[in-house]
Amino acid sequence: MIRKHTLMSQLRFGAIILTAVYCLAATPAQAAGLRFLEVPADAAGPALKGMVWTPCAAQLSEIALGGGITLAGVKDCPVAGNRLPLIVFSHGRRGSFLSHNDTAAILADAGFVVAAINHPGDTARDSSRTDEFSVLVERPRDMKRLTDFMLRTWTEAAVLDSKRIGLFGFSRGAYTGLVVIGGNPDFGALAPLCEKERGATPKCQDVRDGRAPTEPAVHDPRIKAAILADPPLFEGLFNRERLADVNIPILLWRSALGGDGVVPDTIDALEQLLPKRPDYRIVPNSAHFSFIAPCPPKLTEAAPILCTDPPGFDRKAFHDAFNSAAATFFRTHLE
Repeated sequence: MIRKHTLMSQLRFGAIILTAVYCLAATPAQAAGLRFLEVPADAAGPALKGMVWTPCAAQLSEIALGGGITLAGVKDCPVAGNRLPLIVFSHGRRGSFLSHNDTAAILADAGFVVAAINHPGDTARDSSRTDEFSVLVERPRDMKRLTDFMLRTWTEAAVLDSKRIGLFGFSRGAYTGLVVIGGNPDFGALAPLCEKERGATPKCQDVRDGRAPTEPAVHDPRIKAAILADPPLFEGLFNRERLADVNIPILLWRSALGGDGVVPDTIDALEQLLPKRPDYRIVPNSAHFSFIAPCPPKLTEAAPILCTDPPGFDRKAFHDAFNSAAATFFRTHLE
C-alpha cells in the first residue's frame, strides 16, 4: 500500500472541519490507559487541554466522554512500566486531540506514553484564530509547553525517560513539528501567493501591511524523532538554509492527492530540502484526511469530507499499516 517518492497529479480541495470531529473518539482502540490533562496558563500562553494515553495492564473497557461519545480504554489506569518514552501529538487545522486516537492507543499499547493537546484558536470547537499568524507562531510553543508539563508537572512524570521524546504531527501539526525540530519559516514568503490569488485572509493582510512575524521560531532539542504527515507548505516557506538544523530522524508521509490546502508537490520538494533525508512514504490513492482515524458512522454522516476516501481506498487497512509503522519507527529511533 505504501510506495516511495513518485510525482502525482495535484488536487486542491477545501474543507471545513466540523465540531463533530470529536466523534472520532468512538473509534475502537487498544487497552490504553486514559487521563485528561490540562497544562495551566502561564506567561507563555493559555491553558492547554488534552489527553494522555499510557501503557495499561488492565482489561479494555469504554469511557463515556459525554454527548454520547465513548473512547475505548481504561480511565486513570496505573501506568505499566518505567523509564518510558514520550510522544507528543499536534493535530491539524481545526482538529482536536482526538483526531488520531487510534495511533495514540497503538503507541501506548506498544509501551509509549502519548500526550495530545488542542491548539487554542485552531480547533473544531474554537477556530477563532485559525487564519491568523498567531496560531502558526504559537503552535510550536504549545508543544514545548506540553513537553515541559509532561516531564516536570504531570503526576506520573517519574515514569518518563526525558532522553526519549518523539513527536507526531498531521497537516498543520506536521508544519508545527517541522518548526519544533529546527525549521525556521519565512512568513514573508507568502507575499507572492497573496498577490497572485488576491488573498484577503488576515495573514495576507498582515503581509501587505508589513506585519508578518519575524521573531525567532520556538524549537525543542529534546525531540529525538518525528513523524510528519501531509504538511501544508507554500513555496518559499522553508529553504535549505531554514531547514539546516533539522537533523533528527523523520518519517515523512504524504497523501497521493492532497487536499485542504496540501499540495503534494510541495512535500516532494520538502523531502529534497531536508539536510538528512527522511524515510519518505507516499500512500497511493489516498487523500489528505485519510490520515485521520477511521470514522464511526455518526461522524461519517455529520462530516463526510473528513471520512470519505477515494474509491477503492481502505482507510482501516491503511491505518493498521500506518500505526504499525509509527510504533516501529519510534521504537527504532528512541531506543
